[in-house]
Amino acid sequence: MSHQQRVNAFMSEDKSNKVAYHNVTKQQYQAEQPRNKKLCETLEEAIRRSGLKDGMTISFHHAFRGGDLTLNLVMDVIARMGFKDLTLASSSLVSSHSPVVDHIRNGVVSQIYTSGLRGPLAEEISRGLLEKPVQIHSHGGRVHLVKSGELKIDVAFLGVPACDEFGNANGQTGKACCGSLGYARVDAEYANSVVLLTEEIHPYPFHPISLAQDQVDLIVKVDCVGDAAKIGADATRMTTNPRELLIARRAADVITKSGYFQNGFSIQTGTGGASLAVVRFLENRMRRDNIKASFALGGITSAMVDLHEKGLIEKLLDVQSFDAGAASSLSRNPNHVEITANQYANFSSKGASVNHLDIVILSALEIDTQFNVNVLTGSDGVLRGASGGHCDTAIGSKLSIIVAPLVRGRIPTVVDEVITCITPGSSVDILVTDHGIAVNPARKDLHEKLQAEGVTLTTIEELHQRAIQLTGQPKPIEFTDRTIAVVRYRDGSVIDVVKQIKE
Repeated sequence: MSHQQRVNAFMSEDKSNKVAYHNVTKQQYQAEQPRNKKLCETLEEAIRRSGLKDGMTISFHHAFRGGDLTLNLVMDVIARMGFKDLTLASSSLVSSHSPVVDHIRNGVVSQIYTSGLRGPLAEEISRGLLEKPVQIHSHGGRVHLVKSGELKIDVAFLGVPACDEFGNANGQTGKACCGSLGYARVDAEYANSVVLLTEEIHPYPFHPISLAQDQVDLIVKVDCVGDAAKIGADATRMTTNPRELLIARRAADVITKSGYFQNGFSIQTGTGGASLAVVRFLENRMRRDNIKASFALGGITSAMVDLHEKGLIEKLLDVQSFDAGAASSLSRNPNHVEITANQYANFSSKGASVNHLDIVILSALEIDTQFNVNVLTGSDGVLRGASGGHCDTAIGSKLSIIVAPLVRGRIPTVVDEVITCITPGSSVDILVTDHGIAVNPARKDLHEKLQAEGVTLTTIEELHQRAIQLTGQPKPIEFTDRTIAVVRYRDGSVIDVVKQIKE
């Protein structure tokens, strides 16, 4: 019996067999599609094939920080194609994303989820541009919202320096080397459709693999996805400011005398001059006491890479490379490890690295007498910062240190009540300023330990009074009753709201 005769006999047996054969045939047809079926000639083709429709949610990552070009490129094409009422769910938004203002005005974007807002976009939203309140989440909180189903990503547009024709990609190769793709990896895993924008397409198989071929639907080659030179920006500068260096030196003193400065300790530093400068002062003390750190976590900087390559930090767990030095280190140092935002800080994951963290040094726009911290709104009530990993690391670490000047530009940093609470005071252990050091009363053990080590301490109430003496009592900011942003804690609960400023 020939092959066709066997098929005919099979098909004549019963209806269920016919259906089964039909399904098998469909799978064969799919398997015979061209190998380069993911490659698109244009971004318009990729958007069309992604299945994007009005009212859907689109996402982006912010590995390029101030040098990101992908979001604006995609949004401009989406707008020209006539899409409306989209939810924009970028892991963070920065000053370079100011064109989103026009997309909101034109009805292309109607809702935003993000960890932070800066620049003209933030200013316009603070003045009531967006009808629906922005949902502000932490880095760990974003993953929780995605995994819980509240933030359902329909199409993720992920800019990468290089990939192959199947979609294997990383941030360690190419002209636009951005380092870790820790935030993009979550989107790649959970989005219904994943579109890669890339500058370079390499032979298959491309490795190391950050985003894998079985997560990627479509690929389009573009001229530029990001400017790697702008990844660091001002937020990750190494300070030469004498006041910030004084604060950093005091913070290093606190760390070395806290009881947590032991062989194998772990550490994370946030953005900001004083926070990053702590690393500089710790190096000498680590050498002096023959102490090595087991790992450094979070957004990795060149300063951390330097200590790693000097043998003072064993491993770097990198969710986002904060500068070009960190990005290049990821490709040459085997113990510089890329991790996802889920592994980094999601409280509902099976294991978040922040929960294994000994010490975190964080900055603040404001901190109040209850140790609540604001890193989102400025003293004028305008959105100009980011939740980031602030609340995630503060609660997860054994010792959370806030470093901040007592006043900035004649405005108190230590206040009676913060404008916006991002990190609750219950997870903050100590404040280090240029005018003194205050320990949270809930940490009597830490207070006693530092006093015994000869560290001069004050109270946060005394620091607040000192700030008022220097600046006078600030005039209260006037707000309308309209909510322009909702601040979500890392478990998704609402911790605060931001009102529209009155003008």
